[in-house]
Amino acid sequence: MNFCTFLASGLGIGYAPKAPGTFGSLLGLALGVALLAVGHIPLLFGIIVATGAGIWAISHLPEHAGNDPSWVVIDEIAGQMIPLLALSQLSLTGVLLAFALFRLFDIWKPGPVAWADQHHDELGIMGDDLIAGLLAFAVLFLIRLVTPL
Repeated sequence: MNFCTFLASGLGIGYAPKAPGTFGSLLGLALGVALLAVGHIPLLFGIIVATGAGIWAISHLPEHAGNDPSWVVIDEIAGQMIPLLALSQLSLTGVLLAFALFRLFDIWKPGPVAWADQHHDELGIMGDDLIAGLLAFAVLFLIRLVTPL
């Protein structure tokens, strides 16, 4: 396995025999929680690094050739961290909601998520999950306005 494949597969977690996207999201959640424990700026930096690394790694995968292989999960890792930015502090409820909302939008693919998913280059592969993360962020932010998490 070359370095780009290793990175795009989420350090190999994308090769899980079942539900690699969910495992990638769980890795993104764990990384995001660890970064948020330090602060919002480190979390934002982590999202930017994961996004840039994902675009770079996917663009250097000769085997992706216009499709989104299920083992590529760097997009789920980056996207899953985004809704955590809506939390003012870590809480089990907030973290679980961030995970559930991201997975909902990633699987359901409403509007702009589906649009990005139709683009099979590195920006499309990363884009649908980043947009799903932004939608999950927006919903979680609105929930936080109504009730503390």
